Amino acid sequence: MTKRYVSELVAGSTVDEIFLLFERNMAHKKDGNPFLTVTLSDRTGQVKGVVWDQVERIAEAVTEGDFVHVRAQVSEYRSNLQMVIKDMARVSEDQVNTEDFLVTTTRDITQMMGRLKEMTGRMQTPHLRELFEAFWADDLFVAAFSRAPAAKRMHHAYIGGLLEHTLSMAILSELVAEHYSGVDHDLLLAGVILHDIGKLRELEYSRRIEYTDEGRLLSHIVIGLSMLDEKLRLMPDFPETQAHLLKHMIVSHHGSREFGSPEPPKTIEAVLLNDIDEMDSRVNSIREFVAKDSSDGTWTSYHRLLERHFYKQPRSSTSE
Repeated sequence: MTKRYVSELVAGSTVDEIFLLFERNMAHKKDGNPFLTVTLSDRTGQVKGVVWDQVERIAEAVTEGDFVHVRAQVSEYRSNLQMVIKDMARVSEDQVNTEDFLVTTTRDITQMMGRLKEMTGRMQTPHLRELFEAFWADDLFVAAFSRAPAAKRMHHAYIGGLLEHTLSMAILSELVAEHYSGVDHDLLLAGVILHDIGKLRELEYSRRIEYTDEGRLLSHIVIGLSMLDEKLRLMPDFPETQAHLLKHMIVSHHGSREFGSPEPPKTIEAVLLNDIDEMDSRVNSIREFVAKDSSDGTWTSYHRLLERHFYKQPRSSTSE
């Protein structure tokens, strides 16, 4: 049977398909009877759903992260598609192709990884070059770094997203370092590549993107420092001051304590890292929002987090 994806759903159609149960919440109507709201997903997107009947039976049979077989009617609610679910049952993983449920970068992971290795190979600072040789020689690290998302929701939230985000930042760091005098390019590049490595263990991404217990308890900043220390212990001659400067870039890359950094940026390289990170993540987030927006006209729907509508560039009607 051909897989029917979320992106192919239309109001008025019936559904008999397998999805990933991304979220579920029990609520109650005014009369006290329960109903279930869910979010179902696959690699093409997400759709909301509601269960009005047999709520308790269905709620007991499925949980977040399950693959579920859904029978439903697609309707439209507040200008968005919604499934009115008649039945939903758990499906074992061996009955599905997990690649159907994970959004993946559209870019070539092997090429991106190769470009990043080439950039660290050109470093003029021997101890930093050797540090990355140690990271790239770690097959488990490279495999995880090549697949990890950069976030659960906000930006680059897909398989390969962290690598895509990191490479984009690395390219920007070269341009910035050439523009401003006195910038330690190798240190900036090192900070760019290492600032989010803790997300390899902060996030779990075999079925859906979710926080691990370690991630919730420690955060990717603390985990990233630990991962860097593991490699630095293999390099007893690594300069202590340089180690402190590199760790500071991980610690401060969110920009302020308000946004989760134990310390604000206190070097030019750390300030630039925060700015480059913010710019690349913001551009990716806005582009994704605009691409997914289904509003008519030249303006998107309201972006609640950024508190604005975005102008949608009209497509050119002429060809070159």
